[in-house]
Amino acid sequence: MKKVHFTDNDLIAPTNPIEVNLIGAGGTGSKVLTALMEMNYSLNELGHAGLAVRLWDDDIVTNANLGRQRFAECEVGLYKSVALINRANRWSGTNWKAETVKFERDSLERLPEHAQAAIYISCVDSVKARFEIAEILKGLNDYRAYRNRAKYWMDYGNSQSAGQVLLSTIGNIGQPHSQKYQPVANLPFITDEYGDLLKQSETTDTTPSCSLAEALDKQDLYINSSLAQMGCSLLWGLFRNGMTENRGFFHNLDNFITQPIKVT
Repeated sequence: MKKVHFTDNDLIAPTNPIEVNLIGAGGTGSKVLTALMEMNYSLNELGHAGLAVRLWDDDIVTNANLGRQRFAECEVGLYKSVALINRANRWSGTNWKAETVKFERDSLERLPEHAQAAIYISCVDSVKARFEIAEILKGLNDYRAYRNRAKYWMDYGNSQSAGQVLLSTIGNIGQPHSQKYQPVANLPFITDEYGDLLKQSETTDTTPSCSLAEALDKQDLYINSSLAQMGCSLLWGLFRNGMTENRGFFHNLDNFITQPIKVT
């Protein structure tokens, strides 16, 4: 039988908007936010409670961000998260939140209560940050009392012209009995499944780009937007179809090949 993952029931027909933590507001994160705006509006039109997004990023908009990222010249000097969330709220009438700090534990090694969410989407540009996020999310698996118990982690990563998106569960998600499919309750973290590959691919050049031309040498113009659209399409399928046989994909813009990652 085909292996599939059935969406957590709380996401299908929630009473309140589903809390989403979007971590990173750069080339990919800024475009994922736009896709989440579209998704929220569409879910509302279908009678769903929609999404409540909290965007985390402590970075400031610079001239090098213009063009490839979703920022205008008048936003240079503003926090990326504030600029994007203000624009999203004005456009859609939402009350989404901006955080001008990194997504991390507090001084007591705990995640603040306001940072609890059902879905975590990471669009960070370092392997170290992704391993730190993974450690935080593993610790959340024991928090069962929260309304927005941590359920899913979707991670985006890319090089200059290629990248991947991977959906993981935070712990096990209850699955229905099926005579047609083989339900899979746990989708492993990218750091557990591809940890060695991530470490090998880590670049040692973390110097901020000073111009758009320099930034494009590190990440091509459309790799972020193509990953954002396809990744959010996977998330949209969880809501609309209630199940998925794919948990991500590898994507290459040089040869226009996309390889799905099946649920196993």
